[in-house]
Amino acid sequence: MKYSREAQLKAIDRLLTIMDELRVGCPWDKNQTMESLRHLTIEETYELGDAILDNDLEEVKKELGDLLLHIVFYAKIGSETQDFDIADVANSISEKLISRHPHIYGDIDVANADEVATNWEKLKLKEGKKSVLEGVPRSLPALVKASRIQDKVAGVGFDWEEPQQVFEKVQEELDELQHEVNENNQEKIEAEFGDVLFSMINYARFLKVDPESALERTNKKFIKRFQYLEGKAKELNKDLSDMTLKEMDIFWEEAKQL
Repeated sequence: MKYSREAQLKAIDRLLTIMDELRVGCPWDKNQTMESLRHLTIEETYELGDAILDNDLEEVKKELGDLLLHIVFYAKIGSETQDFDIADVANSISEKLISRHPHIYGDIDVANADEVATNWEKLKLKEGKKSVLEGVPRSLPALVKASRIQDKVAGVGFDWEEPQQVFEKVQEELDELQHEVNENNQEKIEAEFGDVLFSMINYARFLKVDPESALERTNKKFIKRFQYLEGKAKELNKDLSDMTLKEMDIFWEEAKQL
């Protein structure tokens, strides 16, 4: 369903009005602060991510609504302290988008999306950022952070030229890991294992694969298969701990066919 711009703006105005009313009349909403909302916002973001991976568009719509509520909520709190309001939020991102897209709003020519990404990082440095890595949140999960770090440095040309080079680096890191495993040096094993993961994430970028999404899809696949295995064990009135690996493998292979 597609709404007119007038209807879209009316819907946003309705949400802003409801937020005003809740902030005044609801005890829970009145008590919230940016700090108290933070963990809820993170949770809502992950729920949106789940819905996207499941390709559940109805759920995506609902989760986007939850996130939009949080944005409006933060803006409402900001307006109460007279630091910013929803107009400042919208204008701020609008100005950023205009300044970061000189190929649309200026006289810069770009040939493809890669050049857009490169220009984006250069523009951020011109805006006063001391490092291209400043935009990587410290609290990101390590896998996501590694991916963003590699995206950022690639944007300014610090990158491999060919996917094969990255794959060879993966193999090199695996060899170094195996060496430390053979040496039984736990500290170095951890360091080399981290290098393997970092290089694998980098290789994923060259394969046009999002490593976080790929791993989460594998998590979901494993959960589905393991729960099938649990169900089969229950049908046989058996505990998994009492089954042999050979018995479990039969049902595991069945689950792979689902």
